[in-house]
Amino acid sequence: MIPLLTALGLLIAFTTLVAIGWSVAKPGRSLWPPQRYTAATPFIIWIPTFSLFGIIIALGVLEWGTIGIPFAVRFLLGVPLIVMGNLGVWLEVSKFGIDQTGGAPGSLRTQGLYRYSRNPQYVSDIMIVVGWLILCASPSAMLVGSAAITVLIAAPFSEEKWLVSQYGDDYLAYMGRVRRFL
Repeated sequence: MIPLLTALGLLIAFTTLVAIGWSVAKPGRSLWPPQRYTAATPFIIWIPTFSLFGIIIALGVLEWGTIGIPFAVRFLLGVPLIVMGNLGVWLEVSKFGIDQTGGAPGSLRTQGLYRYSRNPQYVSDIMIVVGWLILCASPSAMLVGSAAITVLIAAPFSEEKWLVSQYGDDYLAYMGRVRRFL
C-alpha cells in the first residue's frame, strides 16, 4: 500500500508541475489559472490537490514515527506549524471565497496576510505540510510532501502573468511592494 500511495502522490505532483510549467511557458493557453472558470473547474483543481494532501496524511499515518525523531520534538515543532498554517489558509479563504481561491474571477486582495506576502495561502499550505512531515516522521510522506512543497512553490509563477493581465498596474504596484512569499 505504501509504495502505491507514494507512486500516486508523486504522479499527482509531477503532473501538476507539468501543468504549471506549461502555464508559465504558454500563458495565453495556461492550465493554471484556468482560462475560463466553469462548473467543472473546482473539481479539476481540488480533486488532485486534496488527493495529494490526503496521500501525504495517509503515508504519515501508515509510517508514523519511523524516522527516529523524539515525539516531543515532533509535537512541539509540527503541531504549531500545522495550526498556524491552517489559521493562515482559512483566514484568507473566509475573506476570499473558495471559488476565487480556485481560479474564479474576483478582486485583487492586498489586505490581511496579503500585506506581507503575495501568496499567503501557499505559504500557509507549506507550513501545514512541513508541520505534518515533522509530526509524522515518515520517509514516504517526506518524499511526497517534498514534491507537494515544490508544487506549492512553483504555482505562483504560473499565476503572476494572469494577475497582471487581470489587475494591470494595480498588481504591478503591489508586486513592487510585497514579496512573493515572505
